[in-house]
Formats: sequence, C-alpha cells, structure tokens
Amino acid sequence: MNDHKNLELEKLSSQLQAIATVVGDTVTACKDDTVALLALLRQLEQLHREIRDGVFQESLPVNRQQLYSLLKDIESEGGWPYIERMRLQAFLANLPQERPEENNHEVLESDRSLS
Repeated sequence: MNDHKNLELEKLSSQLQAIATVVGDTVTACKDDTVALLALLRQLEQLHREIRDGVFQESLPVNRQQLYSLLKDIESEGGWPYIERMRLQAFLANLPQERPEENNHEVLESDRSLS
C-alpha cells in the first residue's frame, strides 16, 4: 500500500511540474505584454478560487487525526497557499517617473497648437 501511495505522489509531482512548465512557457511568451500577463494572473487566481472553494473544502478533515496531519503538512511544506494581489502603491512605484520639464514642454506644445 505504501508503494501505491508513493506512485500516486510521483504522478502528482509530475503533473504539477507539467503545469508549472506550461505556466512558465506562457509567461515567457507573454513577457512584454502586460495585458496578457494580467490575463494569466487572473486565470491563475480564478483556478485557485475554484479549487479552494470546491473540491478542497469538500476534502477537509472529518476528525482530529486527519486535521492534525493536514496542519502538520501545511507547516512542514511552506504554509497556506495564497495569491497576493499587487497593492496599488507598489504598482504605481513601478511606473516610470515623468520629469517635470517634459510635462511643461508638452503643455507648452499643446498650448501652441491651440493658438
């Protein structure tokens, strides 16, 4: 029975690696396309939500021993999975800063075109 469990874990590990490879390839293909990368992040978040709110909740432990085992696994394997959203301030911090003289020059050019 232990061999069967090991084979299942190896199969799962292989499947997770295949998913990681596909996601990595998609990231590489979308490298300079912010809209596509945002769509990828949204899809990953949606998948996370569907798994968490569906089959994961249905599979939660029904007794203390199973709960202890789950908590032990969470602690030893890196904590609770979470998809963090970028905060607006961090997003804005990554935008290129405009120099004040460029803004003044653009305003002067637009004023001239209105004359």
